[in-house]
Amino acid sequence: MLAPMRGATATALSVLEREIDAPGAGLDRLRLVPIPFVPEVRLHLAEDAIVWWARMEAAAGHTLPPPYWASVWAGGQALARHLLDHPQLVAGRRVLDLAAGSGLVAIAAALSGAARVVANDIDPYAVAAVTINARANQVSVDTTGDDLLDRADAEADLVVAGDVFYSRALADRVLPFLQRAAAGGAEVLVGDPDRGHLPEGRLTVLAAYPVPTTEPSVDSSLRQVRVLRPV
Repeated sequence: MLAPMRGATATALSVLEREIDAPGAGLDRLRLVPIPFVPEVRLHLAEDAIVWWARMEAAAGHTLPPPYWASVWAGGQALARHLLDHPQLVAGRRVLDLAAGSGLVAIAAALSGAARVVANDIDPYAVAAVTINARANQVSVDTTGDDLLDRADAEADLVVAGDVFYSRALADRVLPFLQRAAAGGAEVLVGDPDRGHLPEGRLTVLAAYPVPTTEPSVDSSLRQVRVLRPV
């Protein structure tokens, strides 16, 4: 890790470790499962992230960030598949996984031979989840919970970002960061299932994948996901 876990992140790690070790089964439990489109990777996911979230908030006695890390998202699955199928994109390089969530893409980068992988997320529970999931897959992934989006330098050779264009406010901050990273010499790859805020015309498509999805708002069991890079 970039630094010893402390504060909210250390607390989140302790909570998740207790959750994983707790006996029992049900919609509100975390389970270590292979990922549908990336079976090389296993993650600790919630059977129902909303039910898990409600129970954890009740136990904590205060609100918690939405547990995006407790589900596997289509954009991340496509990016992880793309890296594993094209390890030459990763081998020997420094990789930054932006808004890493569960750490799926970061873990795929590590499995593909990256020299170093940093997974970034501002949610302390996501940072903790990346740590636990990297451990489960026996790979080394550093973590940081800092907000990196105003930085001038990505400090990476490859920047990957899955499912980051789900709101206008986030898209307006993420795209300039990705463009600065590309201008600074980093390769940038984005995984997006057309969440509505992708800046068409400012990214070019490299590949498309039919990705299994369990998202409740999606009618089809498959979602078409594109892997793109800034123009």
